[in-house]
Amino acid sequence: MTWGFPSRGWNTSANHHLTTAVRAGDADEVRALLDRGADPDARDAGGLPVLCVAVAGYDAPVAEALVEGGADPDRVLPDGTTPLWRAVDGGSPAVFSAVLGDEPRLRLAEDARERLLGLARKWYETGAVEELRRRTGASGPAATLRVMDDEYDHVDQVSLGGLVVRAGHGAILTSLEWAFRILPPVDELVGRAVEQSDENHVNWSTACWILTQRRSYETWSAVVAHRHTPDPAHRRFVLDYLRSKSIVRFSSHDSYYEKKETELLAAWAAEEPDSELLAKVLDLFIGGEHPDQEAIGLRYVGHPDPRVRREVPYALSTYATYGTYAPLSPAARAALLTLTRDPDADVRIAACREGLRDDELLPEIIRVLLLMVEDPDAGTRGAAASVLAASRARTPAVADALAALIDDDEQLVRLDAAYGLARRDDPRTEEAIERVGTLGAGFEHDHRPHEFWRWRERRDNATAD
Repeated sequence: MTWGFPSRGWNTSANHHLTTAVRAGDADEVRALLDRGADPDARDAGGLPVLCVAVAGYDAPVAEALVEGGADPDRVLPDGTTPLWRAVDGGSPAVFSAVLGDEPRLRLAEDARERLLGLARKWYETGAVEELRRRTGASGPAATLRVMDDEYDHVDQVSLGGLVVRAGHGAILTSLEWAFRILPPVDELVGRAVEQSDENHVNWSTACWILTQRRSYETWSAVVAHRHTPDPAHRRFVLDYLRSKSIVRFSSHDSYYEKKETELLAAWAAEEPDSELLAKVLDLFIGGEHPDQEAIGLRYVGHPDPRVRREVPYALSTYATYGTYAPLSPAARAALLTLTRDPDADVRIAACREGLRDDELLPEIIRVLLLMVEDPDAGTRGAAASVLAASRARTPAVADALAALIDDDEQLVRLDAAYGLARRDDPRTEEAIERVGTLGAGFEHDHRPHEFWRWRERRDNATAD
């Protein structure tokens, strides 16, 4: 039996291929078929719109391609649902976002908006397992599997009584409220986020992102007030929120909250008892051009947690003007020297990187780096090679150390070694470049291969002369 949707004279052959592409999860082919005249509301053999097929398969890229190609997310199906309803019901925020479409607040009648909100709220408040148990009558244990819902965030996928759902309804409810311009109390949204205490859970990331979109001072104040909460999850959420705001501020050139946040982080750095969170506070604080930045950094030179000490070198580097570093103070120079001897390799690397510009520290830093490029750990060796290659040191010892790395097992180490040799116009550069091998995708704008081109240009110009 097929559902009786009217034909609109679409390309029948393309429709058949579209159904196949949707089931195969081929979003690029879906777009190509829509461009060739396939019906975005085409139905499969059972009469189900292909958008619903994508929703049921938790295929957000295909759902997005269909909606962008004209599929109707609000089309009422014989069972009274719509593709958008099914996306909310399914519990995947990624699929829901793909199906939501443009201007849902204007597109949907008030009663339709209320039904969608009610559905999401019921799932969220009842819980995925209990709602599946209610729907199926199953009494056994549910099977739960953590899956990636999109490129960055995960969600629990729950199976019980033959039904499967993703437990991302808190994120969907938060997104729906924002789409319909309903503003729940900030504490409620923070509460949804920290239930999982996981920065990569969909409920957390969605609440954080939506709160950054609410630009009022009242929202900002209510979020940052959670830094005083004893539960570290609340404080971690505040840091994630401030980081997200800094990204939005950078892209929109909005600096209204920048000074307030720098002052807040300065005070927080003096109070945070949790080492992991203190490191995150320092990471956010550094670079805000606060007058006490160096003093705060010096306070933690001897901190027992290496995660905190790794942030100290960056706190000791302050700007004189935008893009220009101020000279190191004697106290900062002494602290960096101490940190170049730290037992933690990452602390030593950070201290070397930040101290390279200081003439007094340069000889000792080069000595430390020359030892680290011989480290058996590939990560330490590679980090040291990267700093050494970019340094202004031009001694034979530095060039020889870089040349010794051109046969390293790690391609990135070989790449840094060749880059360092090219910068120094070393006669071993050609061999080093050959040993790098073919670079895959992602290096199109990398400065190191570009230096190879500049080195060849310098070499050819010198030969021509």
